[in-house]
Amino acid sequence: MDEHPRLVVLGAASASDLPLSNSLLDRVTLTFATGTDELRRALPGAGILLGWDFRANQLRKAWDAGSDLKWIHWCGAGVDAALFPALQKSEVILTNARGAFDQAMAEYVLGLVIAMARSFADTFAAKSSRTWAYQLTETILDRHALVVGVGSIGRCVAHLLRAAGMRVSGVGRTARDGDVDFERIHGVGELNGVLPEADVVINVTPLTEQTRNLFSKAQFSAMKSSSRFINIGRGASVDENALIEALGNGSIKGAALDVFQTEPLPQDSPLWDVENLIISPHMSGDIHGYHETVMRQFIDNLDRYLSGKSLLNVVDKAAGFVSS
Repeated sequence: MDEHPRLVVLGAASASDLPLSNSLLDRVTLTFATGTDELRRALPGAGILLGWDFRANQLRKAWDAGSDLKWIHWCGAGVDAALFPALQKSEVILTNARGAFDQAMAEYVLGLVIAMARSFADTFAAKSSRTWAYQLTETILDRHALVVGVGSIGRCVAHLLRAAGMRVSGVGRTARDGDVDFERIHGVGELNGVLPEADVVINVTPLTEQTRNLFSKAQFSAMKSSSRFINIGRGASVDENALIEALGNGSIKGAALDVFQTEPLPQDSPLWDVENLIISPHMSGDIHGYHETVMRQFIDNLDRYLSGKSLLNVVDKAAGFVSS
């Protein structure tokens, strides 16, 4: 193992963009790239790449220059921007930031579930117009939540929703009973059959070919008219036009999206005009101090890499996520 390997940081211009960067200086030689041309010049001779911007897509374009790469660490829970056939077929190890965002995202979901049940949006709007708008609202006690995606984030979501008094089922690759976090985990092939049972459906899946447009007209039509939908997974897993239609015709009662097919959401997107839809700018996992958390996670893995130990959070490149 090279005792002082070259590390390319994609998505940062200098060490000042990275928290805790001083702790890297005695371990690696740092090179920075923010664009494709810079990355292409930086990759030859580099054994490690740190994807600091999890949305960055330049690696695919510069891959032919990365023949010396042995390990890529992606600073996001989702790695769809880093997964392409050439990388998937290579021997390069890919790791991610699994676990760094779980609690924050689960709290965000719990907040959305409560906000929609208690009609907070209406209350806030009434206050801004100085209107005394009394209304009856809902409780989430004993309501049924269906969490689609039973990885570490989905499990943390389930834990908080259960603590708040909800019944929680999951949807994963395979069906199974006896899970500690879910009443039952249904196989993905059962999705349409279990959607009618849910009061709130939360999508937490990574983006893969199997999850692209996972929620479309058939799924929203299967949900009951009083149900709500939350997406904190990936935007491309939802057919946005089908969601707009479902919200417009009353197939479902409401929705909240933190991720979108195009980000930032364009000004002319019809989603902005949907009244019973909460929109947030891909921020469910981002809390004060999260950059330091993600960097500490990488530094821990870097220590393991340099000492020849097995890395944590190794992504199954065929599946597109870290297998539990």
